Amino acid sequence: MDFRRITINIAGRNYPLNVPAAEEETLRKVGKQIESMIKDFESSFDVRDKQDALAMCALKLGTNAEVYSLNNEKNIINTNERVAKINTLLEQLEK
Repeated sequence: MDFRRITINIAGRNYPLNVPAAEEETLRKVGKQIESMIKDFESSFDVRDKQDALAMCALKLGTNAEVYSLNNEKNIINTNERVAKINTLLEQLEK
């Protein structure tokens, strides 16, 4: 697997990372999103401490991930129910 050494800057600190080449663009994009969120929190809530801004980012990202997971779970359940109904209808057609 091809790895690349990149540096991501978050909250004024550089983080050197060895990442798979396929993930480089995603990591850079996420780093920029976090930086943008920090700036938004700093301006919207008068947050001056980077630690507080990072904690708020972590909370927001964690909440978004949990909501996405719950929605995905509901979609899987709905899809399984639909497939079961289709299977029942197909079985009835075979008779």
